[in-house]
Amino acid sequence: MSDFNRGYARTVPADRADMSVDAGLRGFMLGVYNKVALGLLLSAALAYLTGNYPPIRDLMFTAAANGRIGYSPLGMIVAFAPLGVMLIGMFAMRNPTPRSASIFYWTIVSLIGAGLGVLSLVYTGTSIFSTFLITAAAFGGLSLVGYTTKKDLTGFGSFLIVGLIGLVIASVVNMFLQNSAMGFIISVVGVLIFAGLIAYDTQRLKMSYYQMGGDQAAMGVATSYGALNLYLNFINLFQFLLSIFGDRR
Repeated sequence: MSDFNRGYARTVPADRADMSVDAGLRGFMLGVYNKVALGLLLSAALAYLTGNYPPIRDLMFTAAANGRIGYSPLGMIVAFAPLGVMLIGMFAMRNPTPRSASIFYWTIVSLIGAGLGVLSLVYTGTSIFSTFLITAAAFGGLSLVGYTTKKDLTGFGSFLIVGLIGLVIASVVNMFLQNSAMGFIISVVGVLIFAGLIAYDTQRLKMSYYQMGGDQAAMGVATSYGALNLYLNFINLFQFLLSIFGDRR
């Protein structure tokens, strides 16, 4: 899914070494950021709907006798559907078009947004809002680092991806253990990993722009896939920060 350059193997032109001042690159990245912003707006609206509109809320979420909020069968389907869609997309979308990539992006964003309604039942509105602002500020700073740094982050990114795999395994194990100390450690490590991935994925997008050599179709696909990567990084960073600093109801 991350094969943005559609077979091109171009290197960055020597006369474009200072990529931070390239107008074409700025336009490409602005398209990615706009899509991320709209995706977050849609997710927030859907999360508010599923978490606060009683008929939908009661279909999606349940409250146990001990007060713990969980997912109903329908909620579980919605919560895990994004993973299923991404797995299907990896195999089914071998040669994506800008339109199919955009549909892919908005489908995943909508499903994730609907599942996020559970957060409004677990955390106070104030802590959700304040954590979102902190996440947005951190995202902006980290993405700026990835955009402007002249250091190659490829090796750093490989390390982060290995760490992400370990994080997923640890999270699955703790779903059964329900160990609060382990959960806190996972959240802290998750913050560090996704903070690094924001910078790494931004630089990777910047480099892919030059590798595509002006191919408009490839850039249309890259805008959606790049926005999806950054959107997922944002959402995960937000949730890990919220689990550390959020005030529970």
